[in-house]
Amino acid sequence: MDRELLRHCLAYHGESLFNKLKCEQTENPDFQAVVSDLCKDLLNVEKFIFVCYLFDSVSACAFPEPYAIMPPLELFMEVSYDERRAMLYRDLERGDIVVGRINNIREYGFFLTLLCTAGGLKRDIEDLELSALCHIREIPSTGSHDDPLSYYQIGDFIRAAVKDIDRYQEKITISLQQASLSPSLEHIKLGVLPREELPIHYGRSVRAAADSSETYRCILKSCHGYHNPSVVEYLLEKVGVSDTHPPSMMRGLQSKLFQAEDFASAIRKKQSSSWALKCVRAGVDHFKHGRYVEAMNEYNKALDIDTNNVEALVARGALYANKGSIMKAITDFELALESCPDHRNAKKYLCQTLVERGKQLEEQEKLVTAEGLYRRALSLDDLNPEAQEALHKITDTIQVSGPQPTHTQWVRESFVCCTPPP
Repeated sequence: MDRELLRHCLAYHGESLFNKLKCEQTENPDFQAVVSDLCKDLLNVEKFIFVCYLFDSVSACAFPEPYAIMPPLELFMEVSYDERRAMLYRDLERGDIVVGRINNIREYGFFLTLLCTAGGLKRDIEDLELSALCHIREIPSTGSHDDPLSYYQIGDFIRAAVKDIDRYQEKITISLQQASLSPSLEHIKLGVLPREELPIHYGRSVRAAADSSETYRCILKSCHGYHNPSVVEYLLEKVGVSDTHPPSMMRGLQSKLFQAEDFASAIRKKQSSSWALKCVRAGVDHFKHGRYVEAMNEYNKALDIDTNNVEALVARGALYANKGSIMKAITDFELALESCPDHRNAKKYLCQTLVERGKQLEEQEKLVTAEGLYRRALSLDDLNPEAQEALHKITDTIQVSGPQPTHTQWVRESFVCCTPPP
């Protein structure tokens, strides 16, 4: 029996297949020769599945680093000492957790040199030279010590809760009483902290400060949590965002009732229209000063940004008409009216251009086609005096000139007049 094929099958089907094989192949010497090795392979597969399952399930609750725990971002930025100190006093609240080292013990309490914040707000503040007082009444008494302070020594690492903050005098008092923690952090134990249990972000900050090659990217990629296959699901759950509803960390965007105009496509269309109109205004300014080439460039740029921009089509059509390119002008005006049937200037300019084109066809003796253009112009503006007069004259001319052209002649004339010049 092929050992590799068996191994692949067992990796897929697991122990149930292996047990059946052992029952059915007891007399098969080929199977008996590889059964011990297959048993080891199966055990390794089960271990792998168990680890994956454990990592996936624990990552959502108690795994030490379910996501990449990074040093504070200001470590990689140029933030001044005074600004960082002011930010800490601004952001620190009662009930937050701080970690420090005892630097002085008095009869009324001990002083900490603060190293970092932990739990909620995460900052590394060792270089800010901040001290905090833990008054003796904020130290829980232990049964084996009459004096609560006798349990502590200079140099001990302490995890404590912020009791009070005097932002004006820049004084911080702390407590080791569990009741002083904010409700969201009440599960964290206060007191002496072993060095190996110092916050992960603090340890990484110390290493990054000592080694300039430790960039944000390098630290991120070295974190175990960065490689957790369930990190996205964990983070979404942690911040309360569903990946099946509008996934945003901004509370104002977590509503399910988005209007059509709030989506990216609609917003992008508005932006394009706005940018195109800037080009149209620049083009109109060039046109007024006789800079027709520059005007045409601006109109074309506007239509590159927003293909169906009505104002750009009308403006370019007017420029075409002014240069004598009547058919191109008619095309732009018609496109503009397709997007906005009630656009006043598009109707007005198309009406005038149709009349002008009709006069050109009269000179070429294409009377029936010219008459059709005049009637079309009047359908846009039935009070246009120029179109009314042109239609009246050509009707009289056709009646005087004799029999009407055949249908074939009319189609040929229409085809010729509608073909834009090269």
